[in-house]
Amino acid sequence: MRSSPSPYTSRRWLIAGMLFLAAVLNYVDKNTLALLAPTIQADLRLSDQDYANIQNAFQIAYTIALLASGAIVDRLGPRLSLALFVGWWSVANVCTAWARSLTSLGAFRFLLGLGEAGNWTASPKTVSEWFPEKERGLAIGIYTAGTPLGMTLAPLFIIWLAETIHWRAAFVVTGILGLVWLVPWLVLYRSRRPDAAFGEPTQPSLASAAGERADDAEPEPGWTWLQAFGRVEVWCLLIGRMLSDPVWFFYQNWYPKYLVSARGLTQADVKITWVMFLAAGLGSLCGGWLAGRLLRRGGTAARVRLVVMLGCALFMPLSPLVAFAPSATLSLAIASLIVFAHLAWLTNISALVVDVVPQRSLGTVFGIVAAGSSLGAIAMNDGVAKLVQGSGYTLWYVIAAGLHLMAIVVLMLGVWPRRPKDPGGEIRPDANPRTTP
Repeated sequence: MRSSPSPYTSRRWLIAGMLFLAAVLNYVDKNTLALLAPTIQADLRLSDQDYANIQNAFQIAYTIALLASGAIVDRLGPRLSLALFVGWWSVANVCTAWARSLTSLGAFRFLLGLGEAGNWTASPKTVSEWFPEKERGLAIGIYTAGTPLGMTLAPLFIIWLAETIHWRAAFVVTGILGLVWLVPWLVLYRSRRPDAAFGEPTQPSLASAAGERADDAEPEPGWTWLQAFGRVEVWCLLIGRMLSDPVWFFYQNWYPKYLVSARGLTQADVKITWVMFLAAGLGSLCGGWLAGRLLRRGGTAARVRLVVMLGCALFMPLSPLVAFAPSATLSLAIASLIVFAHLAWLTNISALVVDVVPQRSLGTVFGIVAAGSSLGAIAMNDGVAKLVQGSGYTLWYVIAAGLHLMAIVVLMLGVWPRRPKDPGGEIRPDANPRTTP
């Protein structure tokens, strides 16, 4: 007779659902500006360079916050820190409705960036506390799927609000939804320790439940901020995201504008981009599912995830076809395949951080690694703005074709698990206590 799920098991999947909803809100709020860019630029008389500067104001704040938010998460725990971040960015989004110029719009987007970054340091920390190793890829895939789902819903919901009421209403409504999210989050996540939350016997560690050695009684020591910067694997993960994530940020921030300016679509036609973001959501789920399935067959988690990421990188040379496709429909189809592969990649590189970093330092290291992503986005925004003013979008698509391939080389060199020698000089099987089943 099958036993019913424990309260711990049931609650942790509810927590994963709340992380998913937070990611949906995060990306709806983030992409409202991109979806309404033609309308807002016309209303506030903003050039493409002004638009790039506003996006970079967000990214600069996002980078600063990533570096700081990880330490906040490690200090306060995911429950309080994520509530703080969601509340902050929701209020900032509501305030964006009062923007009247380049300066005020840039300032409100800066404040939004300060809050939104924390979602991506608190969420993996939550997963590390609540989920064993073999379920972490799926749990990360679930909340990562909130990113493209938010972007799938955003074109339909945001443009409808802008057409029905006003573009300013889109910022107010989405900001209020974030404040509503706070109530169930604080009710469900009542403790920093899952076992304490349900009155269950205290377990040695979540890692022990995942199959780590029982004699590891002492908790894994954490890394300080400076120690993390001294680790080769942290630098490789940072560079990996700095190279690959600009592709994703381009499809968020610029592809709707590309469809209007280069493919002749109207603001209302941009709703069709929900198809691309739905494909991205499926990619995040498939990436986590595939890695989990391969892990059940045996092998080191870090190796499995890198192999999956290599497969994703092989799709990226299709990028120039987005520009050369004879129709907007075919361009969108190819773009959908690319973002599908990227989100599968993103799920696995996020899980890879959890695999190789001590749990006590996850918030700090995720902030450092994600800062690389943000720096890449800043460079992309500035570069694309200059390309658009000169030769158009085509050269960007050519550049994007090779970014993931360069990133996977860096990651293979720096993160691929080695086979260490024991004191007697014998080669031992891979022995990574965070990744060995």
